[in-house]
Amino acid sequence: MSARDTIYALATASGRAGVAVLRISGAQAGAVLAAVMNGRALPLPRRAHLTAFVDPVGGQTLDRGLVLWFPAPESFTGEDVAELHGHSGPAVITALLEALGRFPGCRLAQAGEFTRRAFQNGKMDLTQAEGLADLIAAETEAQRRQAERQMAGDLGRLYEGWRADLIGALAHLEAEIDFPDEELPDGLFARQKPVLERLADEMSVHLDDGQRGERLREGCHMVILGAPNVGKSSLLNALARREAAIVSSQAGTTRDIVEVYLNLGGYPVVLADTAGLRESDDEIEVEGVRRARARGERADLKLVLYDCSATPVPPVEVLALAVDDGILIANKVDLAAAAPAHGLALSTKTGVGLVELMARLEWEAKSRMALGGPPGLTRLRHRQGLEDCRDALRRGLVEVEAELVAEDVRLAARHLGRITGRVDVEDILDVVFSDFCIGK
Repeated sequence: MSARDTIYALATASGRAGVAVLRISGAQAGAVLAAVMNGRALPLPRRAHLTAFVDPVGGQTLDRGLVLWFPAPESFTGEDVAELHGHSGPAVITALLEALGRFPGCRLAQAGEFTRRAFQNGKMDLTQAEGLADLIAAETEAQRRQAERQMAGDLGRLYEGWRADLIGALAHLEAEIDFPDEELPDGLFARQKPVLERLADEMSVHLDDGQRGERLREGCHMVILGAPNVGKSSLLNALARREAAIVSSQAGTTRDIVEVYLNLGGYPVVLADTAGLRESDDEIEVEGVRRARARGERADLKLVLYDCSATPVPPVEVLALAVDDGILIANKVDLAAAAPAHGLALSTKTGVGLVELMARLEWEAKSRMALGGPPGLTRLRHRQGLEDCRDALRRGLVEVEAELVAEDVRLAARHLGRITGRVDVEDILDVVFSDFCIGK
């Protein structure tokens, strides 16, 4: 396999549908398209053209549909790109793929190869490519908005702006170090300290976001905790609006973690039902309780239930679970002799309090994932790269020797460049020579 190969693949999901799109990219895309059109002239760029799709070897018509032609560099990959919009019947798709595979130098694309070529040809940076993947996977409106912003380049522009400032500061530091005899402005080294301090502070603020972007991309994790038979599985089913977990009057029915995916006000939530918390001699139940406690420790929010019909005051251990990142819920109010003194009143059987609980959970999800202002971090890779960048800047700010400061700034710029996929040391020389006309 070679990056010079012309690649092709089905760009739409497999299965029966009205339309299927086959995408071709590479130096031979035009020749392939002309052959599929039975030797006819290529259509005007970016204009849909109705034609028959012909097997160039046997000459038989395989399908009839629209073709689009995107000559380089004005295409998704930056290469010549052709698209066949035909019918999605399995036999049609198989015949077209086999016909394309008979062209010399053409091969089936690997997963993500079209987007990889777009990155390699400068059509997008790595954050935009990741945003495209997130947009395809988005299941809620908030996820779609975040992915669209990233794919549009908001995150990449923020990081490239910081990187440009770092390269500018580094150019001035290098100028003072490497060209001491040139007539350069005084205090170049001292002037860069406020710039580096500002960048380090801005990165710290950006990092201190409560992991909102990551939560929005992956889902806010909520877990239901409580003793056996307090209604945990019933609550899961009520919130999921389906029978996701088995409900039984027999204590200890739930042994493992049962997850459902919720869309709360456009925000993704992963809700988990767990084993009832109690002491047990049953080996399987003990393991279930251990997993429940471990899941509770990792959760973004805990829904802690107790049976208010059995006790008007929740046990001390239940109150302790709800202290941090927890909502105390008094279930079975329909059976209680009096209103509960603690927690949100609920009956999973009659639905009392369910609307109020849903509103509270939507608010909790939004408060943990809503983004405003600058684009948020969406991946651990971004966070680690930015932390490395900021740490390098902080090291440089306490150095005395210009050479050591410059090395830390150079490392910081490389860490940022790795996030976007643009690392080019020649940028430093470009700034040095354009700013000071050294060697004229």
